[in-house]
Amino acid sequence: MNSKIALVTGASSGIGESTAQRLAQAGYTVYGTTRGAAPRPNKTVEMLTLDVTSDDSVEAAIAEVLRRHSRIDLLVNNAGFGVAPAAAEESSMEQARAIFDTNFFGMVRMIRAVLPHMRKQGSGRIVNIGSVLGFLPMPYMALYAATKHAVAGYSESLDHEMRTLGIRVSVIEPGYIKTSFDSNSLAPDLPLAMYEALRTALNARVKEVLLTAQGPEVVAETVLQAAMAAQPKLRYAAGTLAGRLRLLRRFAPASMVDAGIRKDLRLQAA
Repeated sequence: MNSKIALVTGASSGIGESTAQRLAQAGYTVYGTTRGAAPRPNKTVEMLTLDVTSDDSVEAAIAEVLRRHSRIDLLVNNAGFGVAPAAAEESSMEQARAIFDTNFFGMVRMIRAVLPHMRKQGSGRIVNIGSVLGFLPMPYMALYAATKHAVAGYSESLDHEMRTLGIRVSVIEPGYIKTSFDSNSLAPDLPLAMYEALRTALNARVKEVLLTAQGPEVVAETVLQAAMAAQPKLRYAAGTLAGRLRLLRRFAPASMVDAGIRKDLRLQAA
């Protein structure tokens, strides 16, 4: 493969950074993006400033890559954030809109900006970073789960639209991944005292699970697999836990999945 052009959003740390580096190792010319902060020098990945919540910022970054190379072969939509474990009613409508504007509409902005160019060149791959929470519920992370369900549905629908035009779309669905993502999640902006003890317990449980979680490299490898497959799948489970959860969701009775989620999070039986 000779220097296919890849653009990876949210590439300053975690899954995005690992993915950008892995693609560069595989021979892609990679542009990563970061929001707000000045791009840092990087020997293998050139960083661009891009805010996925801004139409102008998205258009400017895409235009810069096209100015240099006249094409974009791979778009990896990774930029996103979460709200720390909290009850659904502890987030305001403003907070709900903010997480959707980045996690879902940010992805849509990027795709809308790139698709016309991929259609013109008659080829392209779009890989969206979802989550196992795109097919499973997560109590006390309702907004984040909702954005990832939206990512999954959009990705599958778009792939059907684009196949005959030489463009394929995949969604990557990791489970717990050891990154700084959870420590960077927003606190709920309307906290209620009645949920305080539960929030504390859930945060402790998440930190406990992350101690033995796989690193972002497992997601990066899955992205590369989807990007280079001759016949890419619509959905890829990234990592051992994600693979187990996918099988559980597919084959286990709903009541068993429900009970397993509550047991894992140490919630009271109901």
